[in-house]
Amino acid sequence: MDGDRPLRLATRGSAQARTQAQAVADALMAANPGRIVELVFVETLGDRTQHDNVPLHSIGGQGVFVKEVQSAVLRGDADMAAHSAKDLPSFTAEGLQLAAFCERRDARDVLIGSTLDGLANGAPVATGSVRRRAQLKVTRPDLHFLELRGNIHTRLGKVPEGGAIVMAAAALHVLDLVSEITDYLPPASFVPSPGQGCVAVECRVGDDDMVKLLAAIDHAPTRLAVEVERAFLAELGSGCSMPVGAHASDATLTVFLGASDGTRHLTESIKLPAEHDLALARSAKLARSVHDRLQ
Repeated sequence: MDGDRPLRLATRGSAQARTQAQAVADALMAANPGRIVELVFVETLGDRTQHDNVPLHSIGGQGVFVKEVQSAVLRGDADMAAHSAKDLPSFTAEGLQLAAFCERRDARDVLIGSTLDGLANGAPVATGSVRRRAQLKVTRPDLHFLELRGNIHTRLGKVPEGGAIVMAAAALHVLDLVSEITDYLPPASFVPSPGQGCVAVECRVGDDDMVKLLAAIDHAPTRLAVEVERAFLAELGSGCSMPVGAHASDATLTVFLGASDGTRHLTESIKLPAEHDLALARSAKLARSVHDRLQ
């Protein structure tokens, strides 16, 4: 790698993605004085359909916000790519490696508009996530759900009258919009998406210089937690369309899995062993167990 040229960091162009990527760039430059990091903006399939009110699961679900960004790295148009870890498919794209998991922000889901207890019977709640709908139905089967797409500011303008929208706390923290939050949903029952709250950075396989640079911003506790959550998702399989949540914290993995027909669900917690490989294996075993019990 040419030590004089700027490093190129690929990212989506949304306000959240830009801000997250700039934080990664700033951290890299602070850890490697004299290196310059420039952002390379890429439009994804998910971005192109933001205003169509098309549910994400109908256009490919996981991966719709990352594939084109990954392609920029594989083509050599960028040296690395920053993603919200929850947007990444459970298996890393061929030719790429996850070289850094940045320290996780708040992983919880939040309501904007009304608190959960303050929602009247049959109140409208907008979310584009099948997981969030499934989890809310467990506690509040009376709620009326609306589709929600668009960037952060667009979604904030779509709070239904007398209702609420559901968003990730981390997204609002990134954009300094925490004042918009009305209610934090407890992760023990509203289990976040695997990787939620974490920014992951990919680079090309074999780019040892880039791996060494990114090691400076890799947060070991976050890496372990997110890899455990991703192991649960990976065991379910890339074709899984069931509502899935997985959250590792304080040596405990909490998972949620809903049946495809919406009639049943399981929420379960297990203690994780200290050894990394054993923790991944325990997560995969739990995925098989809860999936089999829902069949």
